[in-house]
Amino acid sequence: MTPTRKIYYLSSCDTCQRILHELRVLEDFTFQDVKEEPICETDLETLKNFTGKYELLFNKRAKLYKERQLNEKELSESDYKNLILEHYTFLKRPILVIDDHLVLGNATKIIKETRKHL
Repeated sequence: MTPTRKIYYLSSCDTCQRILHELRVLEDFTFQDVKEEPICETDLETLKNFTGKYELLFNKRAKLYKERQLNEKELSESDYKNLILEHYTFLKRPILVIDDHLVLGNATKIIKETRKHL
């Protein structure tokens, strides 16, 4: 089986662009702009297998999260999954799948964590 190296990102996100620029050595990765090509259920399930929960893949900083007042509701794992599949903005990003490792989110530590696995 070929190792998986994939990046889920948003091309219009400055933070995603900064992280991708800083990492540089990503020529063997498949890139998926989640706005242009929304994540499918199969890929989302694969990511959930890394984290154990859809909630950990969910972007609670998304504008829609507050606009829909989801921050005032108690969401189930099923809710998180369905919302991520419904709209790209609910998927935390960037997400880097590096073989059997997953690096998630936009904190500065993502660059250090990612470099360990490249």
